Amino acid sequence: MSGFFKSSIGKKVSMALSAFFLMVFLLQHLSINMMSVFSADLFNEVSHFMGTNPVVQFALQPILIFGVVFHFIMGFILEIQNRNARNVSYAQNNGSANSSWMSRNMIWSGAAILAFIILHFIDFWFPEINTKFIQGDWSGLHNGEFRYYHELQEKFVNPIRVAGYCIAFVFLGLHLAHGFTSAFQSVGAASLRKKLGVLGKAYAIIVPLGFIIIALYHHLNHNH
Repeated sequence: MSGFFKSSIGKKVSMALSAFFLMVFLLQHLSINMMSVFSADLFNEVSHFMGTNPVVQFALQPILIFGVVFHFIMGFILEIQNRNARNVSYAQNNGSANSSWMSRNMIWSGAAILAFIILHFIDFWFPEINTKFIQGDWSGLHNGEFRYYHELQEKFVNPIRVAGYCIAFVFLGLHLAHGFTSAFQSVGAASLRKKLGVLGKAYAIIVPLGFIIIALYHHLNHNH
């Protein structure tokens, strides 16, 4: 089994499995963040539960971090292998005729998303780690009230930061537009290409658009 995952096919399968995991996480993350648009109290309650639940904090969170790191490292490895293969067969093949622009440039959209994730960690995850694990404050309170909704709004006050988030989500949509169907093809579901194509396009539009709406909503309503 270990030999399989060291092979080119095995690497693509493992890459696809990590993609599935991250796509499910994106839906969960979007669902929770979207609550902040409709109810500050609900968002605070769910955020506090997720932020203090030991299963989430000590089991699921490490798995998520591993999944993110693994996906990007494997993506860069496969990109290097693909580039080397294209260099060998460049004289016989016209890459632009055999693949889409997005499929040939996943490395760049991936790099943009990685830069965004680092910013996102600096904005949200690092302060949360500092509050809970360094300061030892698991109450979730600030001045007697839950702090999560207020902290979320504060991050979207600066229009430059909001623009950066929106641009990052556009890159995410481009990445998902190819990555969604590619992941299913890697695990042998290429026969469902047409149906997956429609579903993939919907996912690649709805998920990034949802995050953009959240960012713009809090930017426009942070003083209210």
